[in-house]
Amino acid sequence: MANRKIVVALGGNAILSSDPSAKAQQEALVETAKHLVKLIKNGDDLIITHGNGPQVGNLLLQHLAADSEKNPAFPLDSLVAMTEGSIGFWLQNALQNALLDEGIEKDVASVVTQVVVDKNDPAFVNLSKPIGPFYSEEEAKAEAEKSGATFKEDAGRGWRKVVASPKPVDIKEIETIRTLLNAGQVVVAAGGGGIPVIKEDNGHLAGVEAVIDKDFASQRLAELVEADLFIVLTGVDYVFVNYNKPDQEKLEHVNVAQLEEYIKQDQFAPGSMLPKVEAAIAFVNGRPEGKAVITSLENLGALIESESGTIIEKELLFKERKNHD
Repeated sequence: MANRKIVVALGGNAILSSDPSAKAQQEALVETAKHLVKLIKNGDDLIITHGNGPQVGNLLLQHLAADSEKNPAFPLDSLVAMTEGSIGFWLQNALQNALLDEGIEKDVASVVTQVVVDKNDPAFVNLSKPIGPFYSEEEAKAEAEKSGATFKEDAGRGWRKVVASPKPVDIKEIETIRTLLNAGQVVVAAGGGGIPVIKEDNGHLAGVEAVIDKDFASQRLAELVEADLFIVLTGVDYVFVNYNKPDQEKLEHVNVAQLEEYIKQDQFAPGSMLPKVEAAIAFVNGRPEGKAVITSLENLGALIESESGTIIEKELLFKERKNHD
């Protein structure tokens, strides 16, 4: 099946391994692009989103290290924009070269994406997302007094700055993204969850100190472009229940009710697999005719050929539906 609209959310491991240099990340994306081109070759229209956790953390460290009156550190919304630019360039470049090698004439464009969040989101009160370096308690208190930031103890490893992680409500550049997609271009958008902005009373948008979960931002984007398929890439080919236990089981075709039952059983690790599963559920609930897939980058070829990977639908399972038709 070709000519589908597909949103692919790249996991951090598709960009950054152990070497955080620009060269190593670009090389990783060259390999990533070879897999993504399989979908384009299949005739599908593609929007690619990506994480930026390690990159924005490193950039924040660089800014803090050089912070001075003449060279002040930038706020988080600007740092997210900077990583959208750098990773967008690396992805564009890698995809353009991979398309050229395959003899496919298509343009790739990156869109610096503002994602609107609700200024009354409770996440702005309950700051939860740790970013940046670890401090001792004394250093954290001194830094908090100086900058007004909030610091929390992080799993016994030290104190870290915490920021809000609000839910995405809308995507400002959605019409631009749709226009590019309808013109047959490959689009890179909502990098790092997008740049968090709030709408002020006069309608103006203003950046805020926050980090939007990239899986939820990707899911919102997939809904807004009316994607047929929302692919969340991770480090494994399938989602498992009873992971790493003797009765471990891989999930192939599942519906929302089954996944919600597994969530109640605490089958998915918070902060890693759980947000991916929740984003997949939210997508098929919002767009029941669509499907979500959680799989690995390396498994994309098998997904095209044989529907390999964990495939999530809202209602009846895929195999059952055939019997009902």
